[in-house]
Formats: sequence, structure tokens, C-alpha cells
Amino acid sequence: MSQRKMASENQSSVTEFYLEGLTNEPSLQFPLFLLFLWVYVITMLGNLGMIFLIAVSSQLKSPMYYFLSNLSFIDICYSSVVTPKLLVNFVEDQSIISYAGCMTQLFFFCFFAIDECYMLTAMASDRYVAICNPLRYNVVMSPKVCSLLATAVYVIGTVGALAHTGCMARLSFCGPNLINHYLCDILPLLKLSCSSTYINELLVVFLLGFNVLVTTLAILISYAFILSNIFFINSAKGRYKAFSTCGSHLVAVAIFYGSIMFMYFKPASSSSMTEEKVASVFYTTVIPMLNPLIYSLRNKDVKEALKKIIGRRIYCTKI
Repeated sequence: MSQRKMASENQSSVTEFYLEGLTNEPSLQFPLFLLFLWVYVITMLGNLGMIFLIAVSSQLKSPMYYFLSNLSFIDICYSSVVTPKLLVNFVEDQSIISYAGCMTQLFFFCFFAIDECYMLTAMASDRYVAICNPLRYNVVMSPKVCSLLATAVYVIGTVGALAHTGCMARLSFCGPNLINHYLCDILPLLKLSCSSTYINELLVVFLLGFNVLVTTLAILISYAFILSNIFFINSAKGRYKAFSTCGSHLVAVAIFYGSIMFMYFKPASSSSMTEEKVASVFYTTVIPMLNPLIYSLRNKDVKEALKKIIGRRIYCTKI
């Protein structure tokens, strides 16, 4: 009988986990608490502000901004799944999370991470139609098509999250129950299991590889066609306008996929757990904060809509 199987039979299953957190250095706890609290506040204000601006502004009613409002919603939820528990880690000696709470966090963490990938892909498809087939843009990207694309994103996220969480729930956890992370992520949990994780590891490779490969290829193909069309635009002003509509999206894609690939697509011995935690901070807390800033600071329509809202507010206040 294998050692893991004996451990599984001789020890009781854990009912709760301890999250080690981002760092054990006491002098860093309070400064990091303030830093991530500030990041969370900016994330909430930025993404809620983007959703509100798109909802009330008549000039932000195109499919591009429909997908952007969905991305902001995903970022709000994604950050809320991770950051509050991270903040608790900084103020408590030991952050405890129940087994059910851990599986719930894992589900929503996977759900919104997958949603982010496919929503960025939907946005790339929207930019492809807008630049490569502008005359049929309103027909191809009709409200019905946009709603179907957004629904498909959430359905894919649900299926992927259920697969990961279901396979994780079938594992036995007999102790130790200290998760070397600040959230219930897949890889740290697999290291604690006292049963075979072979199927889970295959699922991680297959689903993560499939999702990243499919979405990355779709985005790359979209932008290959976009760039080929931009080069045929005669006026420099036209080329600049086309580039400017894609620049924000490309920046968001590069940061998100770059941090994910650093975290998961590398040899297991190539980096420490501390480096993995730092990398995961980017796609769990930093990117949800950066997305509304990227799209507002680099987007002329958003800036003009914001100026109109602020101007109208100042005018009403004076009256």
C-alpha cells in the first residue's frame, strides 16, 4: 500500500486550511495592508466608474464598450474573490479558511480568470470587425451577437471552474493544512493532497493550455489581420486612429497573459514560491486595477465622455 494511501486512511480529513499569506515578515505586514487596501479601493472605484460612465454616456454605446463594461464587472468580482482575504492575512497571525470556503474561492477564482481570458478575446474580435470590415460592423456586431458572445464567455468560465473545483473536491486532504499562498489556488492545494493528483495535474495542463492557446491564437490572428489592414490605410491620421483603438486592449492583454504564463508555463524548479506569489499578485489584484486606467487614459472617447459628465455635474452644482 502506498504511503499516500496509508496517510489517507490513518488521518482524518481536514475541515479548514491556514493561508500562509504573501509574506511572513512582520515589518511588511502593515505597509502591505495599506498598499493592497489602496489598490482594492482604486479597483472598485475605477471599474464601477467605468460601468457607470458606459451606462450613462450616449457616445459609449458601441459593442466595444459593451464588452468593456463586462470586463470591468469581471475585474470587480475577480478582485473581490482574492483581495479581501489577502487583506485579512496581513492583520491576523493565521488566516483560516474553511474547506467549503476554500473550494468556493477556488471556483470563483477559476471562473473569473477564465472569463477574463475569453472577454479579452471577444474584445479582440470586436476590434477585428471594426477595422477590417467597418461597413458591416453594426450588422456583424449586433446587440444579439454581443449578448451571445458575452453569455458564451460566462458559460465557458462556469464549465472550466466546475471542472477544476469538482476534481479538487474528490481529493483527500489529511494534513498538513497550511497553504503556502494567500488564496486557494490549484497548484498549492495539489501539494497538500494525500491522494493521487494525476488527473488534476492533467486537467490543469489540458484546460489551462487549451484556454490560453485558443484565446491567444484568436487574439494573435485578429491582430494579424488588423495590422495588415492598417498598413493599407493611406492617411497617417487614419492609421493612428486605428492603432489608438487597439493600443489599450493590447496593453491589457500583454500584462494579463504575461503574468499567467510566468506563473504556470515554466519548469517547477525554475522559481521559488515567493516569486510565484508575486507573479500571481499581478493577475489577481494589479491587473483589475490597471484595466480601467488603461482604457480611460488611452481612450479618447472615454476621456471626452468623462469630461462631459464632469462638466454637466459642475454646471448643475452652480445652478
